[in-house]
Amino acid sequence: MTALLDSLSPLPGGINALLIIISALTSAITAAVGVGGGLLMIMAMAQVMPAAALIPVHGMVQLGSNVGRTALTWRYIDRRTIAAFLPGIVIGAIAATWLLIRLPAGILELCIAAFVLYSCWGPPLPKHALGFTGTVVAGATTTFLSSLIGASGPMVSAFIKQSQAYRLNKVATFSACMSLQHLTKVFVFGLAGFLFHDWLGLLFAMIACGFVGTWIGVRLLHHLSELRFDALFKGVLTLLALRLLWMGIQRLAG
Repeated sequence: MTALLDSLSPLPGGINALLIIISALTSAITAAVGVGGGLLMIMAMAQVMPAAALIPVHGMVQLGSNVGRTALTWRYIDRRTIAAFLPGIVIGAIAATWLLIRLPAGILELCIAAFVLYSCWGPPLPKHALGFTGTVVAGATTTFLSSLIGASGPMVSAFIKQSQAYRLNKVATFSACMSLQHLTKVFVFGLAGFLFHDWLGLLFAMIACGFVGTWIGVRLLHHLSELRFDALFKGVLTLLALRLLWMGIQRLAG
């Protein structure tokens, strides 16, 4: 077993095992609460993974997790939102391929935190912001940011929160949007020269265990009331935004 775990990636076997367990737990959190697992996962991976591999590997694991969640909730997907989000994803991916740059440390985190907190506690977004054009812009912006910082889930979910009324629609539509968004990372980082081959064993193991966590989380989701789900959803988004706010302030301070 130790030899098998060691062979999964360039990381030690014990670290690989820990990441596999984290994948299952964070997938269950996202499926049950609607958001949070992706950011928690990238925070854990950042502690043990080389910087060059962090965002590409995280993106592939999240692709598998979101595809599994989409498959389990496909009946509740808002297809009109997906149809508008998809062109934005293409635009954002093209921009990320040609403009893969970083803003000053901390600025991205502060911008995302501000948007999420506004979406949770501020007045509703204007109706035109939730229409076709607004959704295209949201898709392009979050896809581009995702290629820079890895976890754009809180920003996407904050937008989906405004456009969907029911918990299952929120989770299903969010999962479909994120599946498409993470799929672009195969091309963005492939063109950038990242070699996924060395990480395939760990990727498959994390995706498989992540699906188990997703299945458990979806079962829990069906038993949550709309009121309780909304409270958990807003609470988790707020905590993640405050975490991003603190990270942004720390990075700006040097």
